[in-house]
Amino acid sequence: MSSLWLGMAFLVVVPVAVTLIVGGLYFYVRWNLLDNLLRIFQEKPLFIIPRGLPRDGAEDVEFPTSDGLNLRGCYLRTEAGQRKGVILFGLEFGSSRWSCQSYCEPLMQAGYDVFAFEPRNQGDSDGMEGYDPLQWVTTYEFRDTQAALRYLKTRDDADPKGIGFFGISKGANAGLLAAARDRSIRCIATDGAFGTYSTMVPYMRKWVGVYSQKYLTQGLLPIWFYGLVAMAGLKKVQSTRRVQFQHIENAMPRLKRPLLMIHGSDDSYIKTEMARDVFKRAAGPKAFWVVNGAKHNQAIHIAGPEYSERVVSFFNLHLAGLEPATVVPEPVEEAPAIGEAVATVPA
Repeated sequence: MSSLWLGMAFLVVVPVAVTLIVGGLYFYVRWNLLDNLLRIFQEKPLFIIPRGLPRDGAEDVEFPTSDGLNLRGCYLRTEAGQRKGVILFGLEFGSSRWSCQSYCEPLMQAGYDVFAFEPRNQGDSDGMEGYDPLQWVTTYEFRDTQAALRYLKTRDDADPKGIGFFGISKGANAGLLAAARDRSIRCIATDGAFGTYSTMVPYMRKWVGVYSQKYLTQGLLPIWFYGLVAMAGLKKVQSTRRVQFQHIENAMPRLKRPLLMIHGSDDSYIKTEMARDVFKRAAGPKAFWVVNGAKHNQAIHIAGPEYSERVVSFFNLHLAGLEPATVVPEPVEEAPAIGEAVATVPA
């Protein structure tokens, strides 16, 4: 009888002890490290942001958002004799609508119209009082991308077959979110796209190593543990800044359309494995191209003509329905998902 009681006590005491230990570690990390981690999360990256110059013959556009702001965009018509399709371009954080030209000039020459727009609080678009954008995509950039889609659909020259999307970094993330809900986006090409959760959690492990020299804190805590702290941190930032950060990790399985993801191997902000984690979640035909030696948003400068060839070939195949891509993206070995123990990232 005593053995039975001992066994029952063991079954009760051990789970309770583990729960208390994990709970204690959780609150220890939150209490001692969370403020430092949140400060780093809110720091804006330092890199050269392209601006671009207005283009002769371009159509300067103004269109409304669902919450009453006016956004600025530019519609650039193809230089070819016949239009193959229309491509919505998502800008990187802080850049102007005219910066799309360095990325999209080959597309316009190949037969595509391009529409680029500046989200709220960026460039010449209206600013929203009290909103200070970060490099992380929020509900506001998602809504602004939806407003750009609505505008394209109402144009007299709208393409009834739908459009393609090409985006850089934060602009790519907003486009992926919009594409997951809008089937009129028929294919998506991105450069420097990144998730919120799958980027934040690996950096948290690195930052904990900076602020704490204790091996237990650094090495033994599982990924899902850092995920809990990350979500608590995001909620605090959202409450303070009055925003809602978006997680493209949840959107990727709903794409189910052709996807080309481009990423620089030397990206010091978004490591390649972080981008791969987002890529592996995507459903539908997909290709992942790593440009060796390229830093964040610099793949176009390193890859040169090959960059344009791959992008144009992608849209020729999946938007215009023309010949197969002339340059076939290299095959990708699937990498284990970062934070795989957490099945769903909070929406």
